[in-house]
Amino acid sequence: MEGYNFMRKKLLFVTNVDWFFISHRLILAKEAKKNGFEVFVACQDTGRSSEITKIGVKFINLPLSRSGTNPIKELGTIFNFYKLYKKLKPDIVHHIALKPIIYGSLTSRLLRIKGVVNAVSGLGYNFTADRKGLVQKMMLRLLRIGFNRGNISVIFQNEDDKKVFQDLQIISSINNIVKIKGSGVDLINYPHSKLPSFEVIKILFPTRMLWDKGVKEMRIASEILKEKYEDRIQILLSGMADDGNKAGVPSTYLEDWQDGNYVKWIGYQKEMVKIYQNSHMVVLPSYREGMPKSLMEACAIGRAIVTSDAVGCRECVEEGFNGLKVPVGSSKQLASAIEKLILNNNLIIELGKNSRKKAEQEFDVKGVVAKHLKLYKSFN
Repeated sequence: MEGYNFMRKKLLFVTNVDWFFISHRLILAKEAKKNGFEVFVACQDTGRSSEITKIGVKFINLPLSRSGTNPIKELGTIFNFYKLYKKLKPDIVHHIALKPIIYGSLTSRLLRIKGVVNAVSGLGYNFTADRKGLVQKMMLRLLRIGFNRGNISVIFQNEDDKKVFQDLQIISSINNIVKIKGSGVDLINYPHSKLPSFEVIKILFPTRMLWDKGVKEMRIASEILKEKYEDRIQILLSGMADDGNKAGVPSTYLEDWQDGNYVKWIGYQKEMVKIYQNSHMVVLPSYREGMPKSLMEACAIGRAIVTSDAVGCRECVEEGFNGLKVPVGSSKQLASAIEKLILNNNLIIELGKNSRKKAEQEFDVKGVVAKHLKLYKSFN
């Protein structure tokens, strides 16, 4: 079959950085290749592109500032998109993350690319905290132009994001709207696992260290709990300090927070399964998500969850069934919810069992892959 590449449809994935693609979409590229597509991935190479090419997918380094707003640099980025798409002539482009969606949709419209898939997971940093400046107005304008054509399928992970795009008049009846709950989780690689000993209750906070993930709220909650439970619990911070993001938490803040015992920052972990298995509960007090992969993975492993009643997060937890939800930004209620689990081992066990049931019913990556492949094959 390799000798007949000219017969195969070219599928191009475009996102911000290689590590995000590996974490969230690598399996899609792998399965698309198995299904006869010639697959390309374009994003910034941070040193992990070999993990993409080793599955037989072609990698293209596409430097992209995730939150930059310098007009000259951004025009240069748009030109790079145009050169890439014009040269490669993909049949289908799958854009992941806001900037690739904006610039890729415009480029695809200019070059009349037949198939476009835009995977939406919120409007990103530039639309948080009621930011409504010139940059936001320009981004909205570009989104409306890029989406105003047929042959665009828009994937939403939750109903809230879909409503936002409708209210902002970005999407319309000419777009094909699809709901897919996140990138899914491999239920075989993330098996239902027994809980560790309850001698010390391990509380896992697995996320990139960004302010809008609820880092400050988690720190305050940990300080509230410390006086009563310092010898009974351990809080594990698992995630990198993302210096390339404007909402990034400085590593100095995390170093000051941790003491190596009660609070321990273990940084980025490539293999997360054992980290989840060594925890009793998973906490994510985020302000807003698309569909948090960490909570889907926590469900698969079979862990109780404490999260905020925020967009995306609420999709992963049924109150009292597999976890507890607290108001966004409330450190006191976050601490109270965690304490409720600390004081009830049986509740931790029960919620964890139900998390696995929820993962099997809603988050299996096999179903996610099947929906994407059906979408790609729908473009003529």
